[in-house]
Amino acid sequence: MARKNASDDPLAPVTLAVGPEELLLDRAVREVVAAAKAADADTDVRDLTPDQLQPGTLAELVSPSLFAERKVVVVRDAQDLSADTVKDVKTYLSSPAEEITLVLLHAGGAKGKGLLDAARKAGAREVACPKMTKPADRLAFVRSEFRTAGRSATPEACQALVDAIGSDLRELASAVTQLVADVEGTIDEVIVGRYYTGRAEASSFTVADRAVEGRTAEALEALRWSLSTGVAPVLITSALAQGVRAIGKLSSARGGRPADLARELGMPPWKIDRVRQQMRGWTPDGVAVALRAVAEADAGVKGGGDDPEYALEKAVVTIARAARSRGRA
Repeated sequence: MARKNASDDPLAPVTLAVGPEELLLDRAVREVVAAAKAADADTDVRDLTPDQLQPGTLAELVSPSLFAERKVVVVRDAQDLSADTVKDVKTYLSSPAEEITLVLLHAGGAKGKGLLDAARKAGAREVACPKMTKPADRLAFVRSEFRTAGRSATPEACQALVDAIGSDLRELASAVTQLVADVEGTIDEVIVGRYYTGRAEASSFTVADRAVEGRTAEALEALRWSLSTGVAPVLITSALAQGVRAIGKLSSARGGRPADLARELGMPPWKIDRVRQQMRGWTPDGVAVALRAVAEADAGVKGGGDDPEYALEKAVVTIARAARSRGRA
């Protein structure tokens, strides 16, 4: 869960979201944008990366408009801004413009610390977005997700979900969303177990498992069944991303017992054994190809393409082919 400071007004002149957890950073941005649009439906939102924010760009974005429109300016990876652009941001922090909300996303750490300190000194609203490395933190996150959704889940169900999914907050959030959408009443351990085993044919994670195992036909069949039963395409891309990343993590890790690797990689021990079996046909080049395919599919299902189903099918075929790259080498 993102932690916020005491003066928690999403429409504060400056919001500083600090930490490496991408899900929490994205949520911090969405919260500000939602508040701004609630205040003014015509709010102009500018979402910029460091390469898009050149010296002088910020001054143009925050200059008063003829119609005094509300504006949200999001600066991602603020720790990577050029020295000249950092000067521009610091100058702006000393006198923020009315009707404009600046959101700075910063990974934390030593890089770009001067800007971080300047924003804090200027009284920026701060949202902490730490990486959740402790199992207890991830368990608390899952409980919070169910509460936010207005649903009841037993402690055993929450633990079962963390054990099944692992450390990726996006995957945990997606799993909660999927369970809430599909299941009525209190969610217990039996439901979680049935959902990920008895109903595996309709699960986004089955699509990912078959794809990273190189079983193209079965992966496509699972994909079509999942889509036909209402699984959101974005959940499938998340599952594919998790599957490929697990292959990449384990293939580059030092050898050792599953328990040791589990601690090192943030996966449950049972998953280490399963990924070891799945990674037999993979090469580093294959992992890179698969990650690009997932990124393209993710963009396709989030509005970057006309046919989300085709984007997913293309990704599944590419990943399954990459899973057999060692055999073709």
